[in-house]
Amino acid sequence: MHLSRSLSFRSWSVLLVSLVASVAFAQGKDESKTPVLSRAQFDQLLTKPEQLLIIDLRRPDELTTIGGLPVYLSIQAADLEKSLAWIPKDRKIVTVSNHAGRAGKAGDLLAAKGFNVVGRVGVQNYEQEGGKLTKIAPKAPAGQQKNAQAAAQH
Repeated sequence: MHLSRSLSFRSWSVLLVSLVASVAFAQGKDESKTPVLSRAQFDQLLTKPEQLLIIDLRRPDELTTIGGLPVYLSIQAADLEKSLAWIPKDRKIVTVSNHAGRAGKAGDLLAAKGFNVVGRVGVQNYEQEGGKLTKIAPKAPAGQQKNAQAAAQH
């Protein structure tokens, strides 16, 4: 009897762990309607910059640590809805984040508001596919810049 209780407890434990894992996996699922662009698709859009607006949703520390694109509009993901009036509607829009997760949510929001969102890009994925990122060196605070300039003159 002890053996059957043990097996029953084990069976229930495995079932419970499986259920929790599947729920956690489903919550992490990307359900964005905004398509992820390949490097080739994104590079093709970059050939016509006058028709394109790139919105980078990453924090400044992510831009300086990972790198970015040569020209973009930087809007924090949390501030996107408050910034809609500043975003032109006459351009194709590509949203950008590290792995395209935040970019997907932002793309869906913009599309729902009437913007022409053509896709999303994860810059780390883009770089892994051979795309070139611009490395952005962070600037020192103003006081430190003056001290560095003064030291360089002496």
